[in-house]
Amino acid sequence: MSKSIVLLSSDGEYFEVDEAVARKILMVRDMIEDECADNPVPLHYVTGEILSMVIEYLKKHVDDDAGSTEDKEELETWDAEFMKHIIKDNDIEEVRAMFNIVPERLISYSEEEEKIYKESEWV
Repeated sequence: MSKSIVLLSSDGEYFEVDEAVARKILMVRDMIEDECADNPVPLHYVTGEILSMVIEYLKKHVDDDAGSTEDKEELETWDAEFMKHIIKDNDIEEVRAMFNIVPERLISYSEEEEKIYKESEWV
């Protein structure tokens, strides 16, 4: 039987997950390997709402490398439906906030970066 790991969201929600699922989160995996996950693992920048969606996704993907082509196709279909479910009924700004996407027009570039960006606009 696999060990459980407790994750703590930024808004104080606790989530008990199987260690195999928790290991899919790089920072948590490192804490498990360093034997620092005996207490709840704080995820300071992830709300409970987002963390619950992340956990749902990770549970489905815990055995990504295993399975047949049919299993992988089924997983791709599930992923598409999962994403539709997450972003439905949200406007573009809410989706950007949810995924921490900064609109291109708000990014400041140094003069050198701006020059490279303009030279490479076609890319």
